[in-house]
Amino acid sequence: MKILLLGDYDPAVVAHQAIPRAIDLAAQTLATEVGQTWLRTAELNPQSMPEFDALWCVPFSPYEKPEVVIAAIKFVRENDIPFLGTCAGYQHAVIEFARNVLGFESAASLEDDPDTPMPMIAPLTCKLYDQAEAINIERSSGAGEIYQAERVLEEYHCGFGVSRDFVQVFENSQFRFSGYDDNGDPRICEIPGHRFFIGTAFQPERSALKQRVHPLITAFLMAAL
Repeated sequence: MKILLLGDYDPAVVAHQAIPRAIDLAAQTLATEVGQTWLRTAELNPQSMPEFDALWCVPFSPYEKPEVVIAAIKFVRENDIPFLGTCAGYQHAVIEFARNVLGFESAASLEDDPDTPMPMIAPLTCKLYDQAEAINIERSSGAGEIYQAERVLEEYHCGFGVSRDFVQVFENSQFRFSGYDDNGDPRICEIPGHRFFIGTAFQPERSALKQRVHPLITAFLMAAL
């Protein structure tokens, strides 16, 4: 199995330290081997995508080439290839769908485009740096089926998130927000019917730093298998 990790690798970033461990832990529970290829966003040519079984868009933004990330997410969404986006990957999955499916071409992150007329990704009122928060999950959702729980505690390291002002534009579309914090801000997105398409504002990979296998990451690899 080949997993493409897309993002600008930095060995000092905790999430980047955790992701390979998280994949290895999940692979062990599935008794399978997983090859991991990490590409910087400037190294990927969206016109010539490499062969891989699943895509993980990893944290740490702004990306060097955010448009490349959006093109890669579009490719896996349209080709039913398993996708996991954590933190920045989650944010760009939201932007990709808003632009390419809903037609909001100006949808962007204020981190990438401070002048955008549609700031779908905006600074959080309270930064979530190295702290945990509760997430309320819709039980009937894909995330709910994976967690087998309606409320979980997850760890964050982010300063930007999906603006609540734009959540309504996704109503009556294939795209669904299925997890929210206690303030009603979206924290999990998914596309029901896709083989696996889930984005999280939090970083489930951090579970590996405590030697815990995370259900989302295991489900991601199972979909790739």
